Amino acid sequence: MTDFFSMALSFPTVVFSFLLVVVAAYWLVVITGVAELDDDAAWLGFAGVPAGVTLSLLVALAWLLCLIGGQVVSGGPLIAVPFAAAGGAWLVTRGLVGPLRRLFPEGDRHSRGDLVGRPCVIRTGSATPDFGQAEVTATDGSTALVQVRTTGRDRLSRGDKARIFEYDKDGEFFWVMPHESEL
Repeated sequence: MTDFFSMALSFPTVVFSFLLVVVAAYWLVVITGVAELDDDAAWLGFAGVPAGVTLSLLVALAWLLCLIGGQVVSGGPLIAVPFAAAGGAWLVTRGLVGPLRRLFPEGDRHSRGDLVGRPCVIRTGSATPDFGQAEVTATDGSTALVQVRTTGRDRLSRGDKARIFEYDKDGEFFWVMPHESEL
């Protein structure tokens, strides 16, 4: 076991060992819910898969190839190993991104913030600063029943038209105001 750690912490593998620790920390943050998977890494030629997944795969493969390459070229030019490992990892990752794209369909990237500014219709008996639900139609034509709240001076009744003007992440509801126009 100590041989493994000495290989992982010696040149050339140590170049990617630090990045592998950063990747592990990133996934701990994602698993705990502090952060979400971000947009794809199209700038590297890996469009369609979240950048966190792609870069994690790239770093892990580069680390593994560097570890193997450091042992194979132990007496030769070690300076070339990290470059060869990075290039090999990029090629393998590029090959794996194609099948991974099917796991991350682009059509499912909607957020609650997409509904801000949309008109809605109150569906509960009333909407107050403490309670209410409204039906809202998204740009793709789908409808959703969402939790809504009004400001202190507004009280809306069933069937009233309103406009969503803000999303409260902590309370997981939308702020609405009266809106008199055709939906």
